[in-house]
Amino acid sequence: MADLSIMVLCGRSPRHLYVVNRLSREMNVLAIIQEAGSHWTAKKVLQFLHPNIVWRKIWRWLRDRRRYIWGGEGKFFFGETSPHLERSDLLIKVPHINHPDVIKLARTLQPDVIAVFGTSLIRGSLLDMGRIGIINLHGGLSPEYRGADCTFWALYNGEPEKIGCTLHFIDRGIDTGRLIAHVCPEVRKGDDELTLFWRSVQGSSEIYAEALRRLAQGEALGQPQVDKGRLYQVKDRGLRQERYLAKRLSSGMLANTQLPSRVRWFKTE
Repeated sequence: MADLSIMVLCGRSPRHLYVVNRLSREMNVLAIIQEAGSHWTAKKVLQFLHPNIVWRKIWRWLRDRRRYIWGGEGKFFFGETSPHLERSDLLIKVPHINHPDVIKLARTLQPDVIAVFGTSLIRGSLLDMGRIGIINLHGGLSPEYRGADCTFWALYNGEPEKIGCTLHFIDRGIDTGRLIAHVCPEVRKGDDELTLFWRSVQGSSEIYAEALRRLAQGEALGQPQVDKGRLYQVKDRGLRQERYLAKRLSSGMLANTQLPSRVRWFKTE
């Protein structure tokens, strides 16, 4: 089997570390670039100071503190072990993923694939890097569920069968690139948004590694997305939507649901 060289771009959460660890165990990872902060510009500062945006940011921060309290995500992915990178020797931290240092490193390393999970939107010349391309793990089933909080919205819309993750090549849109695989988790009674999302990511880590193996063997993967679907934004999810879904789940929305895990591959036609 040919040995693909991989450059990884990732976030800092336990789920991101878990996926990177899975890829690092069998792929030739050249570097792990971790986005450690936000890229603040004068325009972003002015936008942030708008009253509606400030409130939305505060609300999301408080909600996330409640969702991740007691280290639930870390325990799901790492058990009693502290979340960590197994190849910390390859770690490089940058303030934002489109930093000039990232582009410079990509030009120097010339990776076959740039593997992405958990970063902000990739823009500019970085999009043209990677001999085979840039592959992203998105937490929704594109094209129907693009953007943010896709597990939440699939539940909100009463479509538990459309919960899952998408492996796709990155283009200049948001989760619109050529599809590689859809990965859907098992769904059963008593599940909630976070459990389903984490289960999706856990299963997707194996498919991510398999996709890279298939590409290394010369398999042609990737089909264009034929529909635009819907782009969900952070601002779409508010207290009213939270309460609506919480009520539906507590009323037994998933009481009669039993879906197996599923994977759908998209081969180049």
